[in-house]
Amino acid sequence: MKHVLTLALVAITFMTGLQEGKAQTTYNKEQSNYFVLTRSVPQLKAIILAADQLAADDGEKFGEFHVVICGQTVSDLTNLETMQPYLDMAKDKNIKLLACGFSLKKFGVDASKLPKEMGVVENGILYGFNLQKDGFLSITL
Repeated sequence: MKHVLTLALVAITFMTGLQEGKAQTTYNKEQSNYFVLTRSVPQLKAIILAADQLAADDGEKFGEFHVVICGQTVSDLTNLETMQPYLDMAKDKNIKLLACGFSLKKFGVDASKLPKEMGVVENGILYGFNLQKDGFLSITL
């Protein structure tokens, strides 16, 4: 009996671990949803302008627009003077800005120092793949 309980606990732990890597939200697949992975903070302006044009083109079908910032440029995310214009533009367009947790760790950036408007995903690449599974169109810059 003890072995059965141990195996059940291991199986539950394993399955829970698998779920952590998956996107936790199901998105409306009837809408056009987008994901961008970028390694450059200055590209945010062009990305946000593209999102705005897609929203105009898609009309009622425009859904989610997520941007994950990864690589060494995550070091720039804590500079509020640099980030504020992008944060304001993204908020106005309902764009979700996220930082890659792996990049934050690699480059020694304290996630608590990020602007409150930004989220963090553990692994930006995995996050993007899971969004693709949910039907998001994606691009990496």
